[in-house]
Amino acid sequence: MANLVPLPEIERLSSRVIRILGGNPGKFTLQGTNTYLLGTGPKRLLIDAGEGKPAWKASLSSVLTSERATVSTAIITHWHGDHIAGVPDLRSLCPDVKVLKFKLDPNDPVASKWGFPDVNEDGRIGDDETVGVEGATVRSVWTPGHTTDHVCLWLEEEGALFTGDNVLGQGTTVFEDLSTYMSSLAKMLALGPDRAYPAHGPLIPDAKAKIQEYITHRQEREAQVISVLKEHRGSTMEVIDIVKIIYKEYPENLWEAAGRGVLLILEKLEKDGRVVQEKGGWRILEGAGGSGGVKGVASVL
Repeated sequence: MANLVPLPEIERLSSRVIRILGGNPGKFTLQGTNTYLLGTGPKRLLIDAGEGKPAWKASLSSVLTSERATVSTAIITHWHGDHIAGVPDLRSLCPDVKVLKFKLDPNDPVASKWGFPDVNEDGRIGDDETVGVEGATVRSVWTPGHTTDHVCLWLEEEGALFTGDNVLGQGTTVFEDLSTYMSSLAKMLALGPDRAYPAHGPLIPDAKAKIQEYITHRQEREAQVISVLKEHRGSTMEVIDIVKIIYKEYPENLWEAAGRGVLLILEKLEKDGRVVQEKGGWRILEGAGGSGGVKGVASVL
């Protein structure tokens, strides 16, 4: 992604929040995965643990030394490797750290793979649970869609939201299920956060506007798909046919990725009872129209 905002490896963003980059810049991680050290006392809370890069471990060690602190608790926003793979490095620096992650499947091997006891209650965080250290109190907000185990963290002292990968500081994100993701965006917006700390990209000073921007963007894409299907009412269309119309101004090497997004939109519309899949393609159902989206979102702001 071009025109990324330069971010320092370590930056204090407020009196209780320090951002530490994961040392893993890339196409999907932007400037790198943001990890956050919270609190003001000798015991701190860490949000996410990076990808296991030596640069992140060195940065975290430097910050803890300068702050004369240790990490007592870490919360992982979701299972993706660039958020969880640094747990062993964290444990080497802070052997007594308690690492928490939301868990749905009791047989989920992801957390134990990276060395923390998600197989029992000690390593589990649920929805609407509070974790605190001196100077910082966060409440978990289960917000699936990007992944099934994704959580955001509400920072009570600032009225701020750690958005994980649901909302980024630059660009848009990917998701596994659009219906669920849209519901999670509405849930995040309803919290009314003043600012947002994303897992990738710079601090978001107007969190409500950014979340609404994400919702509007998805609604517009959905409306485009509906419009194309309405123009071809009575016939079925394959995903690539829809892509060629909506993304005709984009390079063809982006069409495959665009197709995945269009498919997720179609699956949502199918759940909504507005399209049907048949004969290897998709068609709009009679009476279906409009952009749909998330009920009540516009009235939240």
